[in-house]
Amino acid sequence: MLKLCVVGKDVSASQSPRMHGFILRELGAECIYDNISLPREKFEARMKELFSEYDAVNVTIPYKADVIPLIKELAGDAPAFGAVNTVLCKSLAGYNTDGYGFLLMLKNAGVEIAGKSVLVLGAGGAGRSCIKKLLDGGAKPFVYERDGARLHAVCDEFAGAVPLDKVPYRPFDILLNCTGIGMHATVGQTPAVRFEDGERPADNRLLSLCETAVDLIYEPAQSEFLRIADSLGKKTVNGGSMLFYQAYAADCIYLQREPSAEEAEGLWKKYQEKTK
Repeated sequence: MLKLCVVGKDVSASQSPRMHGFILRELGAECIYDNISLPREKFEARMKELFSEYDAVNVTIPYKADVIPLIKELAGDAPAFGAVNTVLCKSLAGYNTDGYGFLLMLKNAGVEIAGKSVLVLGAGGAGRSCIKKLLDGGAKPFVYERDGARLHAVCDEFAGAVPLDKVPYRPFDILLNCTGIGMHATVGQTPAVRFEDGERPADNRLLSLCETAVDLIYEPAQSEFLRIADSLGKKTVNGGSMLFYQAYAADCIYLQREPSAEEAEGLWKKYQEKTK
């Protein structure tokens, strides 16, 4: 029986326990899975305790970078992303499965990225992972981030990413919201964006310029960002399957088995049917 948990600032409504429990049962294992919400001032001390209490810990917003000084090794995509979402407690090895989940979400939604222009809103932990995977997949990411230092640091690190201090009104194949705006206390909102003619929320005018809108938010199922895109007849993708696929990849790490895109897609379809 694996003893697992997810840690974040507020994970009281996290779907992780249900997802990981379902995936692990389907893969022939059982788990106890807890939600642990921590304020920043208690994060470091409590994490050190959790490493001795659990077999593995999943880490989510806003602690994916904060956990790195507390572990011994970065593995898989974690060194390139500079963020960790999965820690094996015995070895204190940290992994990041977000990129796997992101690419598989797009692939199974029929969204091609090779040769496509992508406007990425947000260059935090999730944005970094997506930017790296977009570049690996042959896309051209244009990155908008309100924090100028973060913006230029990320684009300097990932050659090929284009930093935008202001977003031009021009066509992009894909618009990708990595900001987290639209969930929790910001439900009904879209990210604030600085345009050439002033700052305003991402709006009809911007979303009309894309073919596909992707939001990493999974709750609500249709964020305001996606609602606007849908009203304009655009293809929309929410982050539910990404959350599931990154959880599947983490569970494969726990069980020391190779992940399979086909198996992951089959499990996602089965999970959706089960949770309707």
